[in-house]
Amino acid sequence: MILITDGGSTKCDWIAIDSNGKQAVDKIRTKGLNPAIVAEKKLNKTIRKSKELMAIASDVTHIYFYGAGCGTEKPTLLLKSILESYFVNATVEVREDTYAAVRACINSNDEAAVVCILGTGSNCSYYDGKDLHQRVNSLGFILMDDASGNYFGKQLIRDYYFKKMPDTISVAFAHKHNLDADFIKYNLYKQTNPSAYLADHAEFMFINKDSEYISNIITKGIRLFAENMILQYKEELKAGAPVHFAGSIAFFGQQEIKQVAKEYGFKVGNFVRRPIEGLVDYHVKNL
Repeated sequence: MILITDGGSTKCDWIAIDSNGKQAVDKIRTKGLNPAIVAEKKLNKTIRKSKELMAIASDVTHIYFYGAGCGTEKPTLLLKSILESYFVNATVEVREDTYAAVRACINSNDEAAVVCILGTGSNCSYYDGKDLHQRVNSLGFILMDDASGNYFGKQLIRDYYFKKMPDTISVAFAHKHNLDADFIKYNLYKQTNPSAYLADHAEFMFINKDSEYISNIITKGIRLFAENMILQYKEELKAGAPVHFAGSIAFFGQQEIKQVAKEYGFKVGNFVRRPIEGLVDYHVKNL
């Protein structure tokens, strides 16, 4: 049995596949396992508390884990070690989430494309048909992550406190979220996953997209992402490489992304809300 994991900062989706390429158990979901921001103790606790994972642990022979925070050696090795301690019969491969996006989005294994992730965090890479290339090293949600869920959550909270929201939007936002200053500061500065906390506020945008204020926020964020990330690959874009998008923010922001694509002259490719489905297809083909 192989276990394929799409691991974000907010949540992880796990799908087990048997030797015939069939899904062996129902999809399993746990909290996020970003080893760059989640403490080792909490990583262990999240896996250990999943009764569904523990029930199949001894049957798993391979784990393909694609995760946020797995782009550098130290956190990757930490998570690999933790997974190996629970799945003792498994060969464990841990890759950064950009590989998940590539394998889920491209139309063929050798397709050259720019692949973007817009979820809790954001990223952008170029896949040349064989290898992955990144021109910007991510410095995380405080300094980067334009157009991500945590970026938009931060914009909404700031606008609420700076009184830049239209009154009707402000009332609705306060009704949906606890905007007490002490509560916000506690989650930002004393909890372990502030980026996921911020990203939780982004859903509000997509149920209020008829507001010009909200539409402008989304478009502004996408423009920043295009300028800072997508346009790092100007030559590849000129050569015709499509730009694929993975993640919930991208999926629900398709209209704004297509608008910005026209402004900046790049070709939009596929939108994949949850890369896990595409990953399953990829690994079934390569069993």
